[in-house]
Amino acid sequence: MKRRKRIGLITAVVLFCIAYFAVLQIPVLAKMVYPLYFKEEIVKYSEEYKLSAPLVAAVIKTESNFNVFAESGKDAKGLMQITPSTGVWIAEKLTVNNYNEDMLFDPEINIRFGCWYLRHLADYYDNNFALVFAAYNGGRGNVDKWLENNQISREGEDMTSIPFEETRNFVSRVNRNYKVYSKLYTWDETK
Repeated sequence: MKRRKRIGLITAVVLFCIAYFAVLQIPVLAKMVYPLYFKEEIVKYSEEYKLSAPLVAAVIKTESNFNVFAESGKDAKGLMQITPSTGVWIAEKLTVNNYNEDMLFDPEINIRFGCWYLRHLADYYDNNFALVFAAYNGGRGNVDKWLENNQISREGEDMTSIPFEETRNFVSRVNRNYKVYSKLYTWDETK
């Protein structure tokens, strides 16, 4: 009987230790699934363009999973998946000299351009980030059309549904990633 109690106690202690150390490792494991690279640039440009740094990280995670050389089937490039035509337009707005589309693979430029574009959309849509994310993925022209459609939009200010599945999924993933990046990392945006 004493031996059974001892084995039971040892088993309980071992299981407790395993559970305890597993809980301690959850942030480590979560950071493997939700990495954070280019934090300095994310914080710098999120501050400059008055955005939340975890929001920018969430867009990058959703768009490219922090792959600097990511390219989409629609020719979007880099961390924040900027298309060449949008890159030219942003470069003109920011007066970037000697711009070429290969610059979209430079993390500093891509994050700067992406943050500028998110701020542009946030100003256009009065900080309604559901609309901002939909426009970032599906195009501002499409979102404007959807807002005019009574079956999709209530009073032209918000959407009850997003017609494009890809865009609907994008908005959902950015929101989910935003929650994770807000909780998983510390964001000292005052530096």
